[in-house]
Amino acid sequence: MNLFKQLAASKSVSHLIASFCRGSCLSFLHSSPGASIEVYSEEREVLIALGSNVGHKLNNFNLALQLMKKSGIDITRHSRLYETAPAYVTDQPLFLNAAVRGVTKLAPHELLGVLKKIEKDMGRTDGIRYGPRPIDLDIVFYGKFRVNSENLTVPHEKMWERPFVLAPLIDLLGSDIETDTVASWHSLSKLSGGLFEAWEKLGGESLIGKDGIRRVLPVGERLWDWSQRTSVMGILNLTPDSFSDGGKYQSVENAIAQVHQMILEGADIIDLGAQSTRPMASRISAEEELDRLIPTLEAVKDIADAEGKLLSVDTFYAKVASEAVKKGAHLVNDVSGGQLDPDMFSVVADLNVPYIAMHMRGDPTTMQNCDNLQYTDLCKQVALELDSRVRHAEFLGLPVWRIIIDPGIGFSKNTQHNLDILMGLKTIREEIGRKSLALSHGPLLIGPSRKKFLGEICNYPVAADRDPATVAAVAAGVLGGANIVRVHKVRDNVDAVKLCDAMLMRKRSVA
Repeated sequence: MNLFKQLAASKSVSHLIASFCRGSCLSFLHSSPGASIEVYSEEREVLIALGSNVGHKLNNFNLALQLMKKSGIDITRHSRLYETAPAYVTDQPLFLNAAVRGVTKLAPHELLGVLKKIEKDMGRTDGIRYGPRPIDLDIVFYGKFRVNSENLTVPHEKMWERPFVLAPLIDLLGSDIETDTVASWHSLSKLSGGLFEAWEKLGGESLIGKDGIRRVLPVGERLWDWSQRTSVMGILNLTPDSFSDGGKYQSVENAIAQVHQMILEGADIIDLGAQSTRPMASRISAEEELDRLIPTLEAVKDIADAEGKLLSVDTFYAKVASEAVKKGAHLVNDVSGGQLDPDMFSVVADLNVPYIAMHMRGDPTTMQNCDNLQYTDLCKQVALELDSRVRHAEFLGLPVWRIIIDPGIGFSKNTQHNLDILMGLKTIREEIGRKSLALSHGPLLIGPSRKKFLGEICNYPVAADRDPATVAAVAAGVLGGANIVRVHKVRDNVDAVKLCDAMLMRKRSVA
């Protein structure tokens, strides 16, 4: 069921809009640039679309966002990234498209002037209309105003026919209409279902992955479409005390052999961890963690690069994340979701790498205590707590287009909670989507491998005996919507993932 139909089945979008817009929630500006500049001094929420198809497109986005911040536009939320086919003038490179929400005290034409200056400073020139450009910045919405002047129309009159505008725009909303400003944006569509209905009229989610538009996550120099198939992340523990295989891969030689084996068996990502996060594990310093990690990371980097595989560093220390990325890691996997090191979000934002935000309460020594296991609605609370962490990350400059979420199986969860997560991945996405469709549209990782709950259910006290149960848990997760699975035993889970992907593809083809 698409988003518009889901909303229509429960409560009409028009009713939700009306609950905010008593009377009229829109103001109209029919003005010249000079007539409207000085009128507005209070802060307004704005939505700005970004596009680029010349040079390093993502670097262009990053620079544009930096220049916007310096010019009085504070970015608060980011869409996902979209790689799109060019429109109107088709003989040109693919575009990268996104959108951001922010707040500014700039008046509409002042804002337009700032964006045009940024475009010019970044090398945009007057060329072919709809032709190639290093950066394109358009005001999609400005507060609750409709603007009509000689050189500025808000909303843009062509946005309703452009999937490359509406897809990232929808990301910046939640399925709940949280403010009267957002309600006014919906009302601008002139449709009872608001912006959601406008998106569905173009094809909605059915367009993604085909018809010239892909939702992508930037990893190094590549744009990764994670929706094409489920990825397998192989676990490499470099610790003496991990719950499953502590001590096996402490030597660089053993670690290299294991990496070769996991790649041979089909792993897409190798996740290197040098600090145990099992329940009640003692915390080591960042320096000791680096001493364990760096020699192996340096040794396996060339192996992974040669095979086109990704390396992830499993750490909650910002210092370890920074050093690991400098030595070749492509992703940062943080079990604490930024809670155990206040510098993590800002450091990863500067590293420009994907970040896996996992749900956990407390730390490994406290995560399984009674207080941290208290939930009244597990899936809803996990979703809200993840959304809260990601909002904070975005505020510190880490865009959601780089974020992967992990509901944290085995962390601050008992056996029943872990089962609820495996059965409730769709619910978790939907609950996150109530606040942020961008976050719900992103990749989701699960890590049930050899966890204690599998041993309790299947009566296997020894972790290594839980591999068959892991395969079953992985299959349930993939069929429930997981995009990445983190496992110890790669081969069997690769086969399980292939079968599940084939089943899902078959289901889509006959739908």
